[in-house]
Amino acid sequence: MATGRTHRPATRSRGIPEATVARLPLYLRALTALSERSVPTVSSEELAAAAGVNSAKLRKDFSYLGSYGTRGVGYDVEYLVYQISRELGLTQDWPVVIVGIGNLGAALANYGGFASRGFRVAALIDADPAMAGKPVAGIPVQHTDDLEKIITDNGVSIGVIATPAGAAQQVCDRLVAAGVTSILNFAPTVLSVPDGVDVRKVDLSIELQILAFHEQRKAGEEASGEAAVPAAVTREESTDQGPDGEHPAVMPA
Repeated sequence: MATGRTHRPATRSRGIPEATVARLPLYLRALTALSERSVPTVSSEELAAAAGVNSAKLRKDFSYLGSYGTRGVGYDVEYLVYQISRELGLTQDWPVVIVGIGNLGAALANYGGFASRGFRVAALIDADPAMAGKPVAGIPVQHTDDLEKIITDNGVSIGVIATPAGAAQQVCDRLVAAGVTSILNFAPTVLSVPDGVDVRKVDLSIELQILAFHEQRKAGEEASGEAAVPAAVTREESTDQGPDGEHPAVMPA
């Protein structure tokens, strides 16, 4: 049986800030790409650029790990990959269950990046009896009636919820009661969990709305920039005053 439920990463006990923890996967992704290209060392500036952060923040983050690099050489890529993987708890196997095997749940099940990042999809669970036994990504779907037994038998501590919003809280309650202590929530709703349970919410609609905001702002800035030129020309063309001393109105062509 996997030991995922009993072993927890040491990041909190070592006092690593949550903001730093959130950036560690970014560093790991960039470092893994360097490792795959057989790059032995990397400077803080190069790694920061690849991860999308500034180099001072990167050096501060790595200081929490006790890694300071070598002046004139930089950071050892392979060692940092190991060090960050260890801090994130990725040097062991983490069994994961996905609940809700609709379009999104099936897409998550087919994601090939879980295994290479320390996660194993232990089970796919759905409430639809017609789904039971059907293979998705080579794994037979199991019914929610067996959820508690599945969690116990596989030592699962991480659950992924990809159900409709109305079913998410009930599924969450059952996962927590069965021993799950970390939840990744794709359902468009806010989950209520007891202390000691971590929830990360992924809301695609919110992310799209944020992007829409930025697109609207960019469009507004472009429109303002374009409008500024005719306005300036109009003022220059309207220097002649009318008989009453006012600038004449500019009529449309």
